Amino acid sequence: MQAPVISRPLEPALFARNPLVERHRVAPAGLTVVELEPGDRLEVIDVEGDQGAELLAFAGNRQALGALGLRASPGAAFISHLLHDGSREAAHVTAGLARRGIDCRALPEAARLWSEATPAGHRRVFHSSEHLLVLVAAPGGATPVDSQARASELRVLVRRANPRAQFTPPLPVPLGEVVDEFTITPGTARDYVVGAGQYIQVLDVAGRQCSDFVAFDRRGLDSGAQVDLDPTVTRTLNGNAYPGPGLFSRFYDRNLQPMLEVVRDTVGRHDTFALACTARYYEAQGYFGHANCSDNLSRVLARHGVTARAGWPAINFFFNTAVDAHQQLTVDEPWSRPGDYVLLRAMTDLVCASSSCPDDIDPANGWQPTDIHIRVYSAKERFSLAMATRKAPDAPAQLTRESGFHPGTSALTRQFTEYRGFWTPRQFDGYGTLAEYHGCRERVAVMDLSALRKFEVLGPDAEALLDHCLTRDVRKLAVGQVVYSAMCYAHGGMLDDGTLLRLGADAFRWIGGEDHAGDWLREQAARLGMKVWVKSASEQIHNIAVQGPLARALLKGMIWTPGTQPALEDLGWFRFLTGRLDGYNGPPLMVSRTGYTGELGYEIWCHPRDAMAVWTRLWELGDPLGLVPLGLDALDMLRIEAGLIFSGYDFCDQTDPFEAGIGFCVPLNSKQADFIGRTALLRRSAEPQRRLVGLELEGNEPAVHGDCVRVGRAQVGVITSATRSPVLGRNIALCRLDVAHCAPGTLVEVGKLDGQQKRISATVTASTVAYDPEKRRVRS
Repeated sequence: MQAPVISRPLEPALFARNPLVERHRVAPAGLTVVELEPGDRLEVIDVEGDQGAELLAFAGNRQALGALGLRASPGAAFISHLLHDGSREAAHVTAGLARRGIDCRALPEAARLWSEATPAGHRRVFHSSEHLLVLVAAPGGATPVDSQARASELRVLVRRANPRAQFTPPLPVPLGEVVDEFTITPGTARDYVVGAGQYIQVLDVAGRQCSDFVAFDRRGLDSGAQVDLDPTVTRTLNGNAYPGPGLFSRFYDRNLQPMLEVVRDTVGRHDTFALACTARYYEAQGYFGHANCSDNLSRVLARHGVTARAGWPAINFFFNTAVDAHQQLTVDEPWSRPGDYVLLRAMTDLVCASSSCPDDIDPANGWQPTDIHIRVYSAKERFSLAMATRKAPDAPAQLTRESGFHPGTSALTRQFTEYRGFWTPRQFDGYGTLAEYHGCRERVAVMDLSALRKFEVLGPDAEALLDHCLTRDVRKLAVGQVVYSAMCYAHGGMLDDGTLLRLGADAFRWIGGEDHAGDWLREQAARLGMKVWVKSASEQIHNIAVQGPLARALLKGMIWTPGTQPALEDLGWFRFLTGRLDGYNGPPLMVSRTGYTGELGYEIWCHPRDAMAVWTRLWELGDPLGLVPLGLDALDMLRIEAGLIFSGYDFCDQTDPFEAGIGFCVPLNSKQADFIGRTALLRRSAEPQRRLVGLELEGNEPAVHGDCVRVGRAQVGVITSATRSPVLGRNIALCRLDVAHCAPGTLVEVGKLDGQQKRISATVTASTVAYDPEKRRVRS
């Protein structure tokens, strides 16, 4: 007899699957407050290793470390210092503690949980003997860019002895002054009034729960006109032909007037203007009389004079829908986690209605409808524009950040895009993409690239770890040298690409694009039992690129170096130096002769607190040289001309370095040490199926990422990146192409529309590098 087949999908951090455990993050050099009941289990984890930890506990207003079996450690005063640093965050925490009767003016010494040099994953477990308020801190401070002793995060897990009712985790702390708030239980809806400028927060309490939202112009209702959110107008004014996953930045009514703008979104996956669930939908499935959102919305809106509808076009928050390749609407479980939210600002007076969807017959609510919570905040509040990213499925959401250079870039443009968790300029007002491009090619340009991820790799096994995890021969890397490398999975697909700096015999810095690269390095170190620490450094190292023929002339007037370091004008290609801004007492900097444009270029690395000093000095010296700011749009043109690849476009985890056009960084013959992916790469290099090539298109019609490339009716490749090259005056592209068609001069066709009805003739070029294929300029 065959046993029943049981579904056990891996669903990290979903509260409904494991309601006993709460997860909290302690930010580097920050603290987190948690509440414990008698019998609760508290676990504190040093995620990256070599990170201290302090803990304070209070029962009411008295110190209560003994309730966790701890006692104060002499000199453990980081929590006290942090709460008196004058920051807005410190004021917020101290105010919250004061409301609980805790006087932060005279905090006792904390308990130090462990000594220094702990391994990654080190942890301690405590059990509470009474009701406690616990403060956990990750001591640290601002670290100069030429130092590697950085604070890193701690993880706190709380396992409840008496868990709350399943599917009802605690609500997150309000974001600001609350004007109104209420909970909507599954299968119900609620109406509410919002004034112009006020904020609406739609909270998914337990995760994976949809909430339909509709809104009407309040003044229109007062005069008898029912003017509501209009899906066609909203899609058209936002330039979208079809609804898609995610949210529009603004929502409009039928009169083309803005009603709402999205301020924050911690999920990124929603449905915009499909119908809220209807009675007819459930009836068609055989569920007669099932509660539905459309009827619920009609019922609560009736008192405002709104005519009932059988189906409401709504913003379906957290509803995970997509349109597939056959134009069919697909549905799956939502992406939202407990406490995820969307924050909107009303742009006029509104009458709103929200529901908690009762759908329990398909995956729309994770098969178990739960609560939705609404908060309305005062118009006096000011919230940063942000989306959220997660380093891992079970990691907390992190809102979009501003780099240390943001005060400078934001003074020149309002055109920012979210790039790897940072707001990054797309182009600059008063310049424009072409002016920025030509400024870089002809003079000098400056660009904020702080979104790159940085990791310090330290310890006696640092070289061995990196040699095992990177394709390059790390043992040949000298102190002061930089090397470009791929990082691959065992099957040969690329995890990341980036640059590696050697700061010392046992000290390296990896700079790439993926947060996961740090986790990957730690996992391999743990598997091999290596003595090495991989510390995240992205928050304390921000960087700006200075690129163009006049880059050296600009920087030599502002970079001071000691006698032990090369002068700026003597710095070789793929080398770096440590120095200071302007003189011996200036802020510490690192400068590498690297870039992403194909021009002579440098990158300046500094602490965020020193970023604006660097920015100001660059413009003081750069103005006479014709310095321009550089946005992502112009950078894309520059890097495609130079044949430089971009994650998610030119490679992914199914692409090996040879297919990505960077086989030069995989020395299979000369590197003696084994490394992850070597066996697969030997096989793939011996029998290549595809290669990255350059294409030159005929005429003036462009290709775009994802376009098919064909010979006759057969598809033989795909466009990975494309642009119009200003310097060549032609449309060019990078293309992953079947090896049988990769010879220079081969004619292919780029398919548009359905790939058959319209074709653009193209020729395979001799190199992926369309501009300066000999790299004379970058080496100059």
